Amino acid sequence: MASDNLLSLERRVVIVAGAAGGGIGTTVTRLVAEAGATVVAVSRSKENLDDHIIPLVQQGLSIVPVAADIATEDGVATAIEQAQRVDGDLHGLVNVAGGAAPETWMPSTRVTRSNWRDLFTQNLETAFFMSQAVAAELKAHNRRGSIVSISSISGMNTAPFHIAYGTAKAAVAAMTRTMAVELALDDIRVNAVAPGVTATPASLTYVGEDADRDRRAIAMGRRGRPEEIAGAILFLLSDLSSYITGQTLLVDGGLDLKWSHLDADNTSLFLKDESFRAAIRRP
Repeated sequence: MASDNLLSLERRVVIVAGAAGGGIGTTVTRLVAEAGATVVAVSRSKENLDDHIIPLVQQGLSIVPVAADIATEDGVATAIEQAQRVDGDLHGLVNVAGGAAPETWMPSTRVTRSNWRDLFTQNLETAFFMSQAVAAELKAHNRRGSIVSISSISGMNTAPFHIAYGTAKAAVAAMTRTMAVELALDDIRVNAVAPGVTATPASLTYVGEDADRDRRAIAMGRRGRPEEIAGAILFLLSDLSSYITGQTLLVDGGLDLKWSHLDADNTSLFLKDESFRAAIRRP
């Protein structure tokens, strides 16, 4: 690779797990493909792939849509098999799959074992086993590489009324540090990105438009865009970050610096619906 183009991912294969939600994963898929990589875009929803990934393929980007549930062994194996079939060398993985539906917001006293396990499966287990599989593939072929997972600001500070999600995202950061040490001598870097409040289709289910609130709560005065999260991920995949491993990079516009987004009842100021706010406070 030319030294003057350290962001280039030419001839490299990158798996994006959770590629088709129309938010960060889809934007990462586009940006990484535009940097020259062949992207194996994995989603458990064929409908989402058709809606969000196929249009990128039609634009001429080198993207292979794969319908697979990476919460299963078969799904992980399918993603790896597809990466083996395309031209180029496997280089990277981006773990975007995860999130939390609005109904998972509740007091910690109300969280069930099922709630807890589901959120850990979605946000930690899938990231770990995809990372494990990609690391094994890289090691088998003596290739260097880069793994990037999505944590969250909720995992870097407190997550009132969202304890399972916040704890799972904190565990992603811990997983990242440990895998980074284990894989460092194999020249496989492992990092994470922790977004703040970002304008995505998923967040719009519970975050309303309120410019005054955003100016109060976030140092930069606005919510992030998916492209801004994706840019940080591209940096961590690329050779520009060749001496960075084990880090969780906050990409939050300075929200963590102020941490003023909690209302008087300790619920998030970003929750748009008072009935939703009341429901999550219910004992």
